Amino acid sequence: MNKFAALCLILCAAPANAHPHIFINAGLVFVVDADNRLTHVQVTWEYDELYSLLVTEDMGIDADYDGVLSEADTARLTGFDMQWIEGYNGDLVGTLAGQNLTLSAPTAPTATLTEGKIVTTHLRAVSGAPQINGTLSFLPYDGTYYTAYDVTLPVLVQGGNGCEVTVDTPDIKGALSMTKAEIGALPEDFDMEAAGLGDIGRRFATDVRVTCAAL
Repeated sequence: MNKFAALCLILCAAPANAHPHIFINAGLVFVVDADNRLTHVQVTWEYDELYSLLVTEDMGIDADYDGVLSEADTARLTGFDMQWIEGYNGDLVGTLAGQNLTLSAPTAPTATLTEGKIVTTHLRAVSGAPQINGTLSFLPYDGTYYTAYDVTLPVLVQGGNGCEVTVDTPDIKGALSMTKAEIGALPEDFDMEAAGLGDIGRRFATDVRVTCAAL
């Protein structure tokens, strides 16, 4: 299936409240030092129940369906979503005062199964540990919108001085309507990148912002 067909299945053929294939509740912890330098970002992903069931069944985890993982199960599950291909941004884009930030590959993964949902965490170092002297913005999203991220888990600043967090949620319904209209006006063999739709998931991204007091 090409990208056009996949996107149309999600946005065009489905009703106005259609959703992507995987749902993730996300949380972020910004690790900031005493000089308000951002050193790391810890990311939490809580997968939806259906996807969690598919993963655990495919991996042979929690075979008795009691929701309790053995040590061996936990070891197998930990890092299952950390096998990233080269160039993958981890569905997280960060900027500081409008300048893109470079994040490391994921480290320190954890995984649990809580109330039928897989919950994982990982840590990413921020290159250069920049001082937060402007607006820090992080958007958790999948550019293809195959996975939908909803920032419903805690967003915190660990450390720092005078730092505050704001969470700006998107207008999902409005973004869907606009995207459907745009796609409906394009020929089936169009090039998504050329049409400006190569990063369509950004329209549905929650903007998590951090500001810190001047030192």
